[in-house]
Amino acid sequence: MPRNQYVEIRQEKPKNKYQQNGPECKTCKYTTEAIVADGTDKGEIRKVCANPDCPVHHPKKQQRRANTDAEMKAAQEKQRREEAQAQATGLRVLKAVGDAVPVRVMKRDLLFVVSRLSAMLDERKLAVLIRQHGMRKPKEREAPAKLLAAFLPKTEESKLGRILVETVILLSMHNQADSAKILRDAAQVYKVDVDAISATVKREFAAKDEGKASKKATPKSAPKPAKKAAA
Repeated sequence: MPRNQYVEIRQEKPKNKYQQNGPECKTCKYTTEAIVADGTDKGEIRKVCANPDCPVHHPKKQQRRANTDAEMKAAQEKQRREEAQAQATGLRVLKAVGDAVPVRVMKRDLLFVVSRLSAMLDERKLAVLIRQHGMRKPKEREAPAKLLAAFLPKTEESKLGRILVETVILLSMHNQADSAKILRDAAQVYKVDVDAISATVKREFAAKDEGKASKKATPKSAPKPAKKAAA
């Protein structure tokens, strides 16, 4: 093995504390015997560590790896948080747009259009629509489409207009980039302040994080000593 691929463990005792702290004066669980293959000491036995991941003989490499893992974890957490905020903001914008939808056509027409369009939604988008309007959760093995189909004929005209616009928005969403643009376009038509909703969602997430942090920081109260039984 080339010299840069192993650490030779010194056999003699270190002369001072500085040498004692050096990696070549320490053994590890990877320490093994090796034969010198070249030079004046050819054929002699030496103790070496040839593991590049050894925390004893390569502590800096281990630290770099730990730092990289921590950075990756922080980046993933940031991405998850941004996605959660974007989703929460999107739901708020969808609700605000729905609140601004006026009644313009007859209920018969609205019901016809909404029924046909909502049937084109996948289960995930149907779940959003069901949650937006406070419908009960589908029972086990109950199709969300069936639940919505039963709900629509009983719905008042103004609410059908709102569901129609929300359904069109949901149908237009194909990916994250599309969703943000479509919601902003709809918000502009119905004069909904997306930035204000986004800021509110960020404040709520920050408050939740502070609450979690304070719970972790608060020490648990010590258990009360048991009362002695009377003689």
